[in-house]
Amino acid sequence: MRIIFMGTPDFSVPVLEALVGAGHEIAAVYCQPPRRAGRGKKETPTPVHARAAELGLEVRHPVRLKGAEEQAEFAALQADVAVVVAYGLILPQAVLDAPRLGCLNIHASLLPRWRGAAPIHRAIMAGDAETGVCIMQMEAGLDTGPVLLRKAVEIGTEETTAELHDRLSALGAGAILEALGRIDSLTPEVQPEEGVTYASKIDKAEARIDWTRDGAEIDRLIRGLSPFPGAWCDWEGERLKLLASRVADGSGTPGTVVSAGDTGLVVACGSGAVAVTRAQRAGRGAQEIGEFLRGSQIAPGGTLA
Repeated sequence: MRIIFMGTPDFSVPVLEALVGAGHEIAAVYCQPPRRAGRGKKETPTPVHARAAELGLEVRHPVRLKGAEEQAEFAALQADVAVVVAYGLILPQAVLDAPRLGCLNIHASLLPRWRGAAPIHRAIMAGDAETGVCIMQMEAGLDTGPVLLRKAVEIGTEETTAELHDRLSALGAGAILEALGRIDSLTPEVQPEEGVTYASKIDKAEARIDWTRDGAEIDRLIRGLSPFPGAWCDWEGERLKLLASRVADGSGTPGTVVSAGDTGLVVACGSGAVAVTRAQRAGRGAQEIGEFLRGSQIAPGGTLA
């Protein structure tokens, strides 16, 4: 097929690679404009932009798609379909209608659960047992379109957002190839009104750990916010990011270190405890807990706030 690809972050890159590898013709790649980043504030292309350039594909990064000129340029590509995955701009109706088969979105949840910006984070934070990807025919509403194909996977009991992100990206790449191969035989499934939830964008204010909460809830927060923005707590005036964990046995005053060793830094919660297995001090890289503890004098009886 002749495809317009629309995506921006790392999550989208395996999908672009899969489409190219399967022999589809990429008419153009749309992504967010380069952003200034790093100490020198150098303009840096997005992951999709960088990979598309390596593949020799035409890259476009309009600031908006609401103008008649931008919409005419999009329509002039005469694509069979647009494949959209974490693009970052709302698509006007004229854009949705331009490709012969419309626009297909790869969404990282089992719709209608977790419509919106942060479905992977929210699924882990909510304690969902499973999630997946949906290939959705896009319409004007927020992730409201009919679903053509869905693929479900279990969420691991110690899985972080980073790990689930990579699994779902690969799953989405395979799913879109299957959907394109079966496009004439797939029956659009209208999303039910029952079970709709919204995955709002992660607010950094959510990342501060409240040790008076239940241990299972804190464990889900740590894993759900890893690696970004990273759940954090205070240790002797220093901010610590906690990046991996599991539910553990233990009790005590919330925030008190129950035990500390290579298998985990066990911290008492409002009920139960969590074993932190990866952590990061300010200005340093993330470390597995054994290595972290060898450079940080956190001992049983100490307090995290």
